Parts: sequence; structure tokens; C-alpha cells
Amino acid sequence: MELQAILGKKQNQTQAFLQNGTRVPVSVINVSGNFVAQVKTKDKEGYNAVQIAFGNKKKPKNPIKGHLKKAGIQSTPRFFRELRTKEPVEIELGKALSALDILKVGDIVDVTGVSKGKGFAGTVKRYNFKGGPRTHGQSDRERARGSLGQTTTPGRVYKGKRMAGRMGHGKVTVKNLEIIGVTDDGVVLINGLVPGGVNSMVVIKKVGENKKFVPLYKEEVANEDVSSQSASADVQESMDAQTPDTSSLSDSSVPAVEEKVEASQEPAVDSVESEQAPTAQDGESKTEVKEGEENANS
Repeated sequence: MELQAILGKKQNQTQAFLQNGTRVPVSVINVSGNFVAQVKTKDKEGYNAVQIAFGNKKKPKNPIKGHLKKAGIQSTPRFFRELRTKEPVEIELGKALSALDILKVGDIVDVTGVSKGKGFAGTVKRYNFKGGPRTHGQSDRERARGSLGQTTTPGRVYKGKRMAGRMGHGKVTVKNLEIIGVTDDGVVLINGLVPGGVNSMVVIKKVGENKKFVPLYKEEVANEDVSSQSASADVQESMDAQTPDTSSLSDSSVPAVEEKVEASQEPAVDSVESEQAPTAQDGESKTEVKEGEENANS
């Protein structure tokens, strides 16, 4: 594919470690949701370009709806950007673009976005002016801008003179950043900081490749964890194979013990019953004693 750029949303800024031990700042960019909205050619529009749609808008206007209907896009994107190409690009309208189609690990990119707004600022903060000295009674001139004119000729202030004014909220491009991670779900990890706040839109443009790329340290750690887990599983299986199976011995010994206990208890029960149960001779003797007592009384 001839496209060398893609749109994304800045999600977070964090840090990571490379395999050589270097700690680097990382910008997390989500590039899922890119669609081809229009393809422009030099014969019809006068230049070759591909219009990319990105984001989501709740209340689109009717002209935008008609434009998206031609491309066959069901959702309503929020941002539209044109990517110039040298030659006409043959690509299907409404096609979803993924990060793996354009970017890969080790690419050098330029990231363009709108910087954070700082409000009204003076020349010291806005342009890093030195300020005036505190000597000779000028203690209140530390953050002053100084002279603006050019003596007598010309008697005016040049256009573009660096003065106090609104700072930030402008288009900024940070060049020569490095891609250190690309996932299947459309998350790109960039080595470096990109302009803009969280959830702001940025344009990632590929400009080259780094031949001395150093991957992230977490990839190596993940491989080591997998190998250590497999090794521990093998050790556990070998230990289980060496331990004897005592289930058969215990099962065979239990019935024998129960039989011995029953055999030892049966005579005791019979003797007790024999002692407590009355016999027929005892009953006859008792009746004879009673009859003798009655005859004597009479």
C-alpha cells in the first residue's frame, strides 16, 4: 500500500525499558477506526490524495452524511484529513485501515498535532527571553522584553517581532520518533512525546526505518516467563512419576483391618447377651419357690 500516514488518538504517556536497559518515554496512540472517505486524482481534482476519516461525531450535518454515504461508511467520523501521494492510489472506498498495514516496529515517523494551549504569556515564558538586569535600580525589569524599535530608522516595529501574546494551541510537528510497538487491536507505541493533550487527534507519517532498532525489554521477559513455566511443569510431571502410588495399598489394607475389628467384637457381644438373657431353668425354679410360699401361708 502506498499510504505512508494514518490518524490516531493520543491515549496516554508512560515509560518503558529497552533490552539494552535504556529507559525511554512512550506515547500510546490508538489508530483504530480509520476509513477511506475519498480518493482524489490529478485528472479530476488536480492532485493525487486519499481522504481519511477518523473518530466519531454524534450530530453530523447533512452534507457530511451525503459524503459518507457515497463511500459506504456507516459511522460518522469526526476528523477528515487528506494524505497527498505522488501517484494515484487504487484503494476501495470505505475500507478500514489498520496500523499493521502502514506501520511496523522500527519505523521512523513524524507526528503532527495541535499543542496544548497555555493562555496569554510573556516573552520570558513564550520565547525564553533573558530579561533585564537587577543592577542600577532596575529590580522591576527582570521579566521585561526590552527595546522593540530599531533606533530612528525605521521608526516602527517590524512584523513578526517576538512579543507577549497567546501561547500554545498551534500546529506542531515532532520529527524522527520511533515506533517500538504495534498491536493487532490498533495501539501504537511511540518512543518519544507527541504534541497535544489526551484524546487529541494526531497524524503519524512514516519517513524511514531505523536499522539499529532496539526492541522493548518486556518481550524478552515474556519469553523467559513462558520457558520457566514450561520447565516447572516438566519438573512437576517428573516428580509425580517418581512418587509411588499408595492408593492401591491403602484400599487393600482397609478391608482387612475392618474384618479383624468385627471378629474381635463379635464374641464380646455374644457373652454379654448370654449373661443378660434369662434361661428356662431359672424360670421353673422361680415358679416352684412361689408355689411353696403360697402353701406355707395357707
